[in-house]
Amino acid sequence: MKARSPRVHPPADGPVRDGIPEHGRIPRYYAVKVDLLDVISELGQGSVLPTERELSERFEVSRATVRQAVGELVLEGRLSRRQGSGTYVAGPKLVQPLALVSYTEGLRRQGIRPGRNLISLERRDAGPSLASELEIDPDDDVIHIERVLLADDERVGLESTYLTAARFPTLMDVFDPTQSLYACLRERLGVVFDGAEERVETVLATPREALLIGTNPALPMLLMHRTSWGTDGVPFERVRSLFRGDRLSFETRLGRVE
Repeated sequence: MKARSPRVHPPADGPVRDGIPEHGRIPRYYAVKVDLLDVISELGQGSVLPTERELSERFEVSRATVRQAVGELVLEGRLSRRQGSGTYVAGPKLVQPLALVSYTEGLRRQGIRPGRNLISLERRDAGPSLASELEIDPDDDVIHIERVLLADDERVGLESTYLTAARFPTLMDVFDPTQSLYACLRERLGVVFDGAEERVETVLATPREALLIGTNPALPMLLMHRTSWGTDGVPFERVRSLFRGDRLSFETRLGRVE
């Protein structure tokens, strides 16, 4: 089957229309990418994609053109590569709400089983930068919890949480690192979250982060910074969460500004 030629009047919200530059000529790799979306839809989640050679013959283009189209779909999370196995149709992205809910709550709402692998649970000096954000002295202790985040046993992120140790002197005694930290803070320590500031940006993972998450260092990541405070208005938590951009998206609901 040949790659489709550009439509004269493509739909306003379709992938072909989105890819047409001002001069009106669709790049060949993009036309192949659009056709691959149909192939992905036909195959279904978890199916193996035909080889580059098979696709280049099917669309009558070079293997380099197919490789570029497939590469973009991998970056977008439509396809996933498994070393030594092939390229597969990926499942839908996970959706994490931008709200005062934990990672655990966000996944369970989607019927997905959350999990965590503990990397570090320790007390350490805050240092100048973190101390400024938590409104403590640089020599004050913080509790550092670093965990790999799982979704149905798939590694999707890396989370580093810093909490003021003086405010939670018994946390390391009562916290189970395989469970939700927020649930422990609420149910075991009586913490009430009153608000938070959150910022999301795109980054590339460091070699260490990529190894822990099990991802290609060249794939874009979503980095979330969060500072939370209680009813007294004093910040007590600083979180740095790194998520695979091909497996997770964020969602929030906006209201009218009065």
